[in-house]
Amino acid sequence: MENPFDLAQQAAESVLSLMNARPQVAVVLGSGWAAAADGLGSISAQTPLSSLPGVPEPTVQGHSGLLTLVDVSGIPTLLIGGRNHLYEGHPVATVVHTVRAAVLAGCSTVVLTNAAGSLVPENGPGTPVLLSDQLNLTGHSPMAGQGPPEGFPGRFCDVTNLYSPRLRAAIHDADPTIPEGVYAGMLGGAYETPAEIRMLRTLGADLVGMSTVLESIAAHHLGAEVIGVSLVTNMAAGMGGELSHGEVLEVAQTSTERIVDLIGTIIRSA
Repeated sequence: MENPFDLAQQAAESVLSLMNARPQVAVVLGSGWAAAADGLGSISAQTPLSSLPGVPEPTVQGHSGLLTLVDVSGIPTLLIGGRNHLYEGHPVATVVHTVRAAVLAGCSTVVLTNAAGSLVPENGPGTPVLLSDQLNLTGHSPMAGQGPPEGFPGRFCDVTNLYSPRLRAAIHDADPTIPEGVYAGMLGGAYETPAEIRMLRTLGADLVGMSTVLESIAAHHLGAEVIGVSLVTNMAAGMGGELSHGEVLEVAQTSTERIVDLIGTIIRSA
């Protein structure tokens, strides 16, 4: 079985070849964030994500499936239009593969976006929330399995400051009103039960979703500065109405202008 780090290196070389440039920032566009790609900057290159070695085509509605290089105020930025999830049956190495490839291609900053349920009544649908920390409750880790080969960082990494304090401070300087929260990453497929939400609240979670927590560890391990942003698209189970993916996409669409501005601020702060 091929070492996942070696496969990520192959994908990184494909990124450099297909984009014909070395990106500095990578932005993973989660559910409902695809519209941000249209307003960030001029497109320099674009290709299907599945054209990279080891990357299956994203299947979740609301993901474009495109890898796009854009110029954001002179900063070459790689927009990753979707992700693969554990609940789709993918192994962890596949879930984090594109992020690893982006870092190995030169991205020193990784911006992880997602749609999330809120456990905080004040942070209702349409609110962007910076991630201050996370609870990885997926039962998986990108650091398990085959270890990194020679030339890569060692197996164990310190995740005390997983989400960059420097970038979070810069974003708060630009927008002091944006809240922060702890993101609970679940295996997914099914939304959480009200009992699970009560448990998560006890554990200190402010947000809940089905992605991000594995990618953040993988990017941090390779030395990237990581920032995470959740767009609240619904209140968590037991705090609002019936949950659906359609609601997620609808709320995201109405929040396009604000999330484009926020992503632009993050990139310029990198």
